[in-house]
Amino acid sequence: MSQTFGHPEAALPAADSLHIRLCDGIQHMEWPQAGLTADFLGVFFADIAAAQGADSRSARHAIGYLVNELLENAIKFRVPGGEPVLVAGGVDEAGFAFEMHNEATVEVAAHFGTLLEELTSRDPGDLMIERIEANAENSSSGGSGLGILTLMNDYSAEMGWTFGDKGASGTLDITTRVRLPLD
Repeated sequence: MSQTFGHPEAALPAADSLHIRLCDGIQHMEWPQAGLTADFLGVFFADIAAAQGADSRSARHAIGYLVNELLENAIKFRVPGGEPVLVAGGVDEAGFAFEMHNEATVEVAAHFGTLLEELTSRDPGDLMIERIEANAENSSSGGSGLGILTLMNDYSAEMGWTFGDKGASGTLDITTRVRLPLD
């Protein structure tokens, strides 16, 4: 059984894609480490985007922000010691395409699915204002989806998710696909 949210049909470009596998090793993988991967991918793909006419600095910032935001959450909410987090990205004439796979518990996936239902069914600009106001009133609130809303609203990212059953393990595979236009 699979469940989808948003635009999960966004696909990776066939050429110029890079695949990275992040897994626990000697050092336990922590979410703050996502910044290193995001910075690397931002620089790597900004050069490719610039060769296709995009502004290198803007591309680096947008790609870095996107990867960091999504990778932090994937690492933070993954099954510790579980499957590696798989990241792939590429640039083509339509912009930057990103795909990520991570494993989550059924409980975490259910909470995330509820959040995604709301984020993908309403206008991201309106919802972003509501969430900013709610966070200002209650600074201890978390999991508001502001990072995803920022990507959708400020960066015009087309985003989609597919939740797939991993079978007897009691976990779900979450696939995130994003298409980010690069001007």
